[in-house]
Formats: sequence, structure tokens, C-alpha cells
Amino acid sequence: MENQYFEKVNTWWSELHYTSIQKKGLAIIAILVVAISALFVTRGSSQEVIAAPVEFEAPAVSQTLIIDVAGAVKKPGVYSLPTNSRVVDAIRMAGGLRISADTSDINQARLLKDGEQIYVYPNSPSTSYSSGGSTRAKRPPTRAAGPVAINRATAKEFESLDGIGPVLASRIVSYRKANGAFTAIEDLKKVPGIGEITFAKFKEKLRV
Repeated sequence: MENQYFEKVNTWWSELHYTSIQKKGLAIIAILVVAISALFVTRGSSQEVIAAPVEFEAPAVSQTLIIDVAGAVKKPGVYSLPTNSRVVDAIRMAGGLRISADTSDINQARLLKDGEQIYVYPNSPSTSYSSGGSTRAKRPPTRAAGPVAINRATAKEFESLDGIGPVLASRIVSYRKANGAFTAIEDLKKVPGIGEITFAKFKEKLRV
């Protein structure tokens, strides 16, 4: 079979109407074409295969906040709220404010932080009494003595601490409104005006 094939090629080559020089040139061109084709085939089969990059999904970020709402609200408890919720949303989730609620020291527009507590103090009861024909408001009773809860204390309660005057007490309450609940008593040192020396005077009388 192979002999017949070569004989046919030989016969075709001898019958070509070309000079011997033209036949040699044609043969060289044919050899070059075959060689180049073989080179491309070889190189193509040995190309490095690059695997597609593996994409890893980032862990999902929690879309909820867990908030403790206590004090003068209708349904105190722990609630789950969407991120970017505000204090007013937490109060609304807890059924809203009681009639006795005092929100004067609460910034209801503040953004919530996960794990914090919102405590709404009730209004201090006040009574009136008559003296010399005129009616005067009786000062509300002071809170029971004991450690000052830094996340619930009023400015007046902070004033009871050594080294804390009205200005600094108001500054503590304002800082708490703007930044949320303190996580440790040492956080009071973040309030402008409270340094190590001042803090040392009353730190034993604080609690979170």
C-alpha cells in the first residue's frame, strides 16, 4: 500500500512541467511549510493550562443589632433591630414610652450599637406644699446612696462624686448621649476634663 502511494507521488513529481531548479524550490517550500506546521502543533499542545481563579465568598455580615431596652417603657426586654436603627426605634420596639418616662437625658436620634442598653428613667415624683399662703414645689427625693451607675446616672448624681462639678457632670451626660453606653468605668476618661488623677478620686464609687 505504501509502495503504491510513493509510486504515485513519484509519477506525479516526474510529470510536473517544471525545471529541476523549480522542483527543488517547490520541495524546499513544502518542507518549510510542514516544519512550521509541526512546530505550531507541538507548541500548542504544550501550552500551560491556567486554572480559573477560585472565588471565595466573604462571610455575611450580621444585619441585626441586639439591644436591651429597660426602664419606663411599656415592654422592657431584649430586641433585635436592623443595622442603622436609632434609639427611637428601640423604644418603639419596646412598646413606646410610659407616661412617667423622662427622656430629657436620652438622645433618641442616636444610632444604636450592638449589645448596648437603652435605659429610660421615670420622672421623679414631686409634690407641692403650702407655706405662707404660697404653693411651692417640693424637691424630688434623691436616689438611694450607693455606687453610681455610669450608664443611668443623671448629671446631679455625677455631681455627688469627688472632683465632679456641674460642668463636668453635664459633659459626661452629653458624651453618653452622643456615643452610647459606657462599656467600662474607665471609659469615663474619654470625657474631656477627666484625667487619671480626677478619675482616681471616684473610681471606687462607680459601676457600669
